[in-house]
Order: sequence, then C-alpha cells, then structure tokens
Amino acid sequence: MRSQICRSASRAARYLLSAPRQSSHVFAEGRAAAAAAAVSLRGKVPYLTSYGRTDSGNASIGWISGALALPAAAYMLQEQEAHAAEMERTFIAIKPDGVQRGLIAEIISRFERKGFKLVAIKIVVPSKGFAQKHYHDLKERPFFNGLCDFLSSGPVIAMVWEGEGVIKYGRKLIGATDPQKSEPGTIRGDLAVVVGRNIIHGSDGPETAKDEINLWFKPEELVNYTNNAEKWVYGEN
Repeated sequence: MRSQICRSASRAARYLLSAPRQSSHVFAEGRAAAAAAAVSLRGKVPYLTSYGRTDSGNASIGWISGALALPAAAYMLQEQEAHAAEMERTFIAIKPDGVQRGLIAEIISRFERKGFKLVAIKIVVPSKGFAQKHYHDLKERPFFNGLCDFLSSGPVIAMVWEGEGVIKYGRKLIGATDPQKSEPGTIRGDLAVVVGRNIIHGSDGPETAKDEINLWFKPEELVNYTNNAEKWVYGEN
C-alpha cells in the first residue's frame, strides 16, 4: 500500500513540474498527491494534513492546492529513491563442504536473524569451467586450480540476499578468509577450521556482487517482494 502511495505521489510531482498551470488535470493530480501525502506523512509535514478545496471556476485556488502537494510529493519521491539506493544485493554461496556438513539451515538462519532478505536460492553442482569463471580474478594465483576443483566437487547453495549494507555486513557475518583469523560469532569463526574448507563465499564489493549475481542467476530467478518483517527491521519510512 505504501509503495503505491509513493508511486502515485511521485507521478504527481513529476506531472506538476512539467504540466502548464492552466491544466485541470494538474489540479486533480495535485489534490491526489496532497491526499496521499497527508495520509502517509501525517505528523511529519503538518501543513499538508488539510488543503483548500477548489471550485471548477477558480483556477488560482486549484493551482495552490496542486502546489501545496509539491513539497510532500517531492519529499516522498526523494525518500523512496533514497531507500531504494540503500538496499543492496549480494551473492552468497555455501560451498560443498558446508552443504555436506549439513550447515545450510545454520548459515541461512544467521542472515535471516540479522534482518536480511533472501531473494534467490538454488542448489547446483558447478562445472570446473563455471568455477573458473567464478574465480577468474584469482587465475594467476598458484592455488587457482585446486580452488576450482573444490568448488566443482559437489553441490553448492547459491543465494542472493538483499538489505541495507548487506555486502559489507555480509562479509562480517562470514568472517575472515582464514577461519583461524575469524572472530568467534562469525560463520567461519564458529564453524570452520582451515582456509581450504571455509564453507562459504560472499561478494567483497558492489561490482563483484553484480558480476557474481549475473553469473549464477538469470534475471527472472531474482524475486522482488516486500517482507512483512521489514518494518520491524528498518522502521516506518
């Protein structure tokens, strides 16, 4: 419901900015945006909780009603776009050792308890050629071949998680690459022992996340939805 209000107000704001003052449609859109703003922003923008009615023959009053909607509609547009910009997606993979050790539920629950949202998941046994694409940035390293052999040695749980700061904080949840250097409380710190069997992979930055998501998932495999818990994680916007 709230997203529909934001979209309505956003459209009205753009329309009010571009349409001529004499247009009766502008007045109608303005009143609709003001009404939406009054409901959504009550307590935040007090002067918008009521606005003047317009007579069909009084264009100036009608324009004022439309103009009063501009601050609220613009505010809502900025708020919506800022919130969307804060939301990130990251690629997380439970490696074959994590799958074989039965740690899938444990790992997923840690991301869920943090408040992040799962938007894609599948189980796949990657080929060695696919593993080489995934680790392409490490192809000059001496351990590259063994790394690819291991990733393609069994089932992998591929996931995409969404949330504010999920890329950076997802790495904190995972812990250092070497489990011996990972803090207690992290996934690797609690569940892994050696670097060659560190059970999980996570994107290390926005560009990497984008590339890895595109490698492992088709666009239609990513789900957009509102989680009922979001208002309890982020508060009311």
